[in-house]
Amino acid sequence: MATAPDTMGEVMELQMGPSHPASHGTIKFNLRLDGETIVDVEVEIGYLHRGFEKMCEQGTWNHCFPYADRLNYASPILNNVGFALAVEKLAGVTVPERCQYIRVIGGEISRITDHLTCLGMAANELGAISAGFYMLEAREFLYDLVEAMTGARLTVTYCRLGGVIKDLPADVKERTATALKQVRRILVDCDRLLSRNRIFFDRMVGIGKLSRADAISYGLTGPLLRATGVPYDVRKAEPYLVYDRIDFSVPTGTSGDNYDRFMVRMAEMEQSMRIIEQALVSLPEGPIAISDPRYFLPPKQEVYTSIEGLMNHFKLVIEGQKIPPGEVYVATEGGNGELGFYLVSDGSGRPYRVRVRPPSFYGMAALGEMLRGHMLADIIPTFGQVNMIGGECDH
Repeated sequence: MATAPDTMGEVMELQMGPSHPASHGTIKFNLRLDGETIVDVEVEIGYLHRGFEKMCEQGTWNHCFPYADRLNYASPILNNVGFALAVEKLAGVTVPERCQYIRVIGGEISRITDHLTCLGMAANELGAISAGFYMLEAREFLYDLVEAMTGARLTVTYCRLGGVIKDLPADVKERTATALKQVRRILVDCDRLLSRNRIFFDRMVGIGKLSRADAISYGLTGPLLRATGVPYDVRKAEPYLVYDRIDFSVPTGTSGDNYDRFMVRMAEMEQSMRIIEQALVSLPEGPIAISDPRYFLPPKQEVYTSIEGLMNHFKLVIEGQKIPPGEVYVATEGGNGELGFYLVSDGSGRPYRVRVRPPSFYGMAALGEMLRGHMLADIIPTFGQVNMIGGECDH
């Protein structure tokens, strides 16, 4: 026990986590409590020992894509797309239009699965376990789509330098329409269960509030920033792929509290579904990757039947793509905000330097500010709305 100023009672110092079931195994909250009120908190993000950046520097450029999957495993295609765009800018490569549309479709499906994971678990941690299960059910419909597209459900490794690894299935439009219909049905139920629920409302409104000025000063992006009323979205501010051809809006909140963060993500899922539907309507025919033998692996048929194809395949796999020397930073809109990759090439087949700007890392920096003055029980729902992903923070 420590003696507090005269304005308080006794202040207790308490460590919460990292073994707490909601702290992801790495997060520790060093708390100073007056009763159950948080007087002060120091948030330690800990170490997951993933080493994404240094692992990338040990392999070829294509070897980095499986590592990028695991940065934010709730939305792996978005990570794949962000890294691919950075390498392609460094190489001076523009992928075919069909590939750009496919990346948008896959990325937006991933955004929805990310938000469903975040909101479902947030509801579960407040006792609304049914809503949590419903959102996981909705996620399953989308994982079925992802599996049809990529051959995997979670760690998809779908993108390559210069394209994607396989085309969409022939019945993708019908499958997607069915899946999105089911997702919308479930989200309507979840909205009715939660949005005006008295207990949920009282636990979320006014909690973890952050002003616009503070959100900007902390470098927040994504739903955390938009919940304060700032309509910043990388897809609108610096359009990439074909986002400038698609009609969608950027949902914002007003108060910057946990309820606004929750509702912004709910609204973003509908916008992502709009984007997917428009992209499928406009999806052009054509190749899904560049044909430049310096960067993209030759078709397997060529590898098996020609010495040129075999040699090209061998050189790219063993030595990697020789990206021109230089450095680049490319930002995309990840599930939690601005996901940026800074890459340096020395002209060899391996990255000289890889640096990632993970959005949830900045959210964790602001978490202490969100928690001070609130109750001990408010830590978990606020932490849940930051949506910290350990693989992203421990870059």
